[in-house]
Amino acid sequence: MNFSKARNMFLLRFLAPVLLFAALTFPTGATPAEDLVWTSDFRISGCGGAYFLAEPGELWVEVEKQDLNRRGRKTHVRAILFGPDRSVVADEYLPWMAMEKGSGDGPVQRLRFSVEVPRTGVYGLSITASEDRYGDDMVWGMRTNCPKYLVETSRGHKDERHQEPLVLQQGDAPGSVCFLPRSGSFTLDVTGVRGETLRLLDSTGAEIAPVPVDAEGTATLTVPAGDRENIPWQLHLSGANGTVNIDGVTRWERIDGGIKDISLWTPRAETWFPFHDNRWLLTPYKRRMNVVSGEDGTVEFEVYNSGRQPKSVMLTFVGPEAATFRLSESTLDMAPGERRKVTVQYEGVPATVQLQARTDDGFSTWSTLELVPDSALLEKALDLPLVLKPFRHENAQFAYAPQYPVTNEVYFDRHNQPLITARGGLHYPAEGQWVETAMGSLLDSKVAVDEDNDIYLLAQKDGASALYHAKDGTKDFTAYPVPGKGPFDTEQFSGHNVATGPPAFVRFTRTAVDPKLKWRRVHDLDLFVPEKTAAGTIVIGDPIRLSETCIGISSHSGIPSSVVSLGSKVHVTWGEATTPDENVPGVPTYVATYDRETKTVSNASLVGYGPPANDVHNTPSITMDSQGYLHVLVGTHGSTFLYAKSLQPNDASGGWSEPEPLGPGLRQTYVGFVCGPDDTLHVVFRLWHTDTTYFPASHYATLSYMQKKPGEAWSEPRALVVPPFSEYSVFYHRLTIDRTGRLFLSYDYWSTYWFYRTDRWETRRALMMSADGGATWKMATDADLTP
Repeated sequence: MNFSKARNMFLLRFLAPVLLFAALTFPTGATPAEDLVWTSDFRISGCGGAYFLAEPGELWVEVEKQDLNRRGRKTHVRAILFGPDRSVVADEYLPWMAMEKGSGDGPVQRLRFSVEVPRTGVYGLSITASEDRYGDDMVWGMRTNCPKYLVETSRGHKDERHQEPLVLQQGDAPGSVCFLPRSGSFTLDVTGVRGETLRLLDSTGAEIAPVPVDAEGTATLTVPAGDRENIPWQLHLSGANGTVNIDGVTRWERIDGGIKDISLWTPRAETWFPFHDNRWLLTPYKRRMNVVSGEDGTVEFEVYNSGRQPKSVMLTFVGPEAATFRLSESTLDMAPGERRKVTVQYEGVPATVQLQARTDDGFSTWSTLELVPDSALLEKALDLPLVLKPFRHENAQFAYAPQYPVTNEVYFDRHNQPLITARGGLHYPAEGQWVETAMGSLLDSKVAVDEDNDIYLLAQKDGASALYHAKDGTKDFTAYPVPGKGPFDTEQFSGHNVATGPPAFVRFTRTAVDPKLKWRRVHDLDLFVPEKTAAGTIVIGDPIRLSETCIGISSHSGIPSSVVSLGSKVHVTWGEATTPDENVPGVPTYVATYDRETKTVSNASLVGYGPPANDVHNTPSITMDSQGYLHVLVGTHGSTFLYAKSLQPNDASGGWSEPEPLGPGLRQTYVGFVCGPDDTLHVVFRLWHTDTTYFPASHYATLSYMQKKPGEAWSEPRALVVPPFSEYSVFYHRLTIDRTGRLFLSYDYWSTYWFYRTDRWETRRALMMSADGGATWKMATDADLTP
C-alpha cells in the first residue's frame, strides 16, 4: 500500500458524521505557500502528545509540524486525537515533504481536528514520527481552544536511563516551561539557551533565584527540598531555544513515586490542570463484553487515587440505558495511592453506557462499557494477521475479556489443567472459577510438572531463591532453598519431554560486563538436577558448572527453553561470550548432556553461531521430538535463526546436522519453540519489515510464526500480529503447548513510544491459540482453558 492510498483510507475511515476534522492544509505532494507561519503555543522537538480537560461543546486542536531535514529521514508525523474512552476521533499524517538531507528546514504544515465533547473528560493527542522515534529531525507544536491542557514530552525508548529533555525550538521568541516540582531537592539544567538570565518562579509568582547563563548558553540551579503546593512553577526564558532538564520532570529517581517516567509540562501556567493527581482515575477506559440474552453478568473497573491527598470519587452512569446498570458502590473515599475495584452488574442485553468519575476537587472523566450480543466473535478463526490499531486491541475488536488471568503464559499439568503464574503466586481453575495460591515473588514465569503430576515453580522466600513444590492433586507448596540469585531457567513441557523427577534448572550468575559492548555479558552457568526422596521431599543438590563464559539469557520474549530431558538424560543449550577481538560469526551455541544415573556431563557440542557476536539477545532454545531427537534453534538479534538436529536420539554428543537458516534474509529475534504431537516444529518470533504495507515509511515489527514438518523445509513466515505503530516494537511473546498438542501464544504488545505505552494502566497481554497445528488461530476463550 503506498502512502497516498494509506492516507485516503484514513480520510474515509475518520470522516464520520459525529467526528469531524479538517484535512491537511496541503495535500500530499502539493507545494505549500511560502507565507505559512507558525501559530502554535510552543515549538519543540521530540515526540509525545498532550492531554486536554475538555468541557462540553466543540474541542478543536491545530497541530503544526516542520521537517528539519538534518538526517535525511522520512519524517511522516502521525497525529491521533482520542477521547476519554480512547475512541479515536481522528488519525492523520503530516507528511514528509521529500526534501534532501541538509536542504534546510521544510515548510510549516498544519492540520486541524474538531470534535463535539458530550461531557467533561480527558481527551488526548498522540504525536509520533516515522524513521524518527525520538523526534530529533522534526519540530511540532499545537494550539487549541481548550483552556486546560498539558504537554507530555515522550519519545521512543532507549536502552538506558529514561530521560525526556524538553528541546525548545522557538528561536529568539520568549517562552516558559511550567512544571510541577517535586518536594525533594531537584536540579534544573539548561543548555543551548539564548539570553543572559533565566527566571524561576514558584507557585505564587515569587522568584526563587536568578539563573545566570554562561557564555556557552548553559545554566544550572539546584533547589533544596521543601514543602510545595500542588501548583506549577514557571521557568521563563527570554529566548525559548535550548534543552531543559528538570529532576522529577524530565529525569526520575525512585523518590519520584507515582509520577515517575511521565514528563508533563505546559507553556502557560493558566492551562494547568491536576492531571498528576488523577492519572488513571478510572480504568479500563473502554470495555466491550459479549453478552448472552437473559444472562446477567459483571465487569470490574478500577478507581485509582494517584494524588498525594485523600479524595472522594463519585461514579455515575450516563446514557439512555443507564438504568440497566448497577454499581457495587458509587462513592469512594480513597487514601493517596489507593486502588479499588468496583463491580458493574449488567443485564444480558445489548447496551452502551458511559461511567462518569468525578472527584471532590472538580476533576471529571469517563469510560465506556459496551455490551455486544455476539459470543461467536471469539470462536471464529482470526483473519490473520491481527492488525492492532491505536487503542483498538483485542478487547475493542473482539470483546476479548476472559475470566482466566492474562498475567503470564499458560502451562498444563498431566491432566491438562491450565496453570498460570502471577507476580506472587499460581492461578488455576477450581469449582468453576480461577483461584490463586500465594507464594513469594516469582523468579521465573514457567511452571514445571513431573511424571507424578507434581508442580514446581521458582520464587523468592524471605528474599532468598527457592524451588516451590506441590504434590499431585494439591496446591500446597513447600519451599526448598536454592543458592544464588539467578536469573534461572526451568525445564518446562515443550511437546515430548516428561521429567522423571523434579525439573532440572539452570542458574546464570553474572561475573562481568563490557562497558564498550552494550550486550556483552559474562556468566557462570550452573545446572541443578534436584531429586525426590521416598518421602516425597526434594533435595536440590549441588550446582554443576557447565560454563564460565556463558553470554546469559534473554527470556522476556520468546521465553526460550534452555533445558529438556528424557529418562535419565538432561540436555542444556546456551550461548557463550567471546573475547571482543575474536573474529567469530556470532554467539557460539553449545549443547551438553547430563546423565542422572552416572552423574556425569558430556563434552559441550558446538551447533552453530548466532549473529551478532557478544549479544545476550541471541539465546538459543531446545526441544525434542517423539523419537527423542534434539532440535535447537540458534538465537539471533535481527538475523535469520539457525536450525540444527541431533544425529542421535537423546544425546547431545553424538553429532549434529549442519546448521541451516530458517529462511533467507529474515530479521528474527526472540525464539519461542515447541514440538507438536506429529513432530512438527513450531516457532514464534519478532520479525522486522521495511515495506509500506501498513505504514508510510520506516521499519516495523510483526509477531510471526513458522513451522517445519518432519522431512520438509521450514515454511514461509506468517505474520500473526501487526502493531499499531511503526518503529521499534516488542511483543513479550511466550509459546506453549498443551498435552493434546494445542498451541497457546501469550503476547503483550509493547510500543517504543512512552506516551502510548504509559497511557494505559492495565496489561495489554492476550492469549491466542491454535488447535490445528498452527493452520488457524483464534483468541483463547475460557472454554478453551477448561480442563
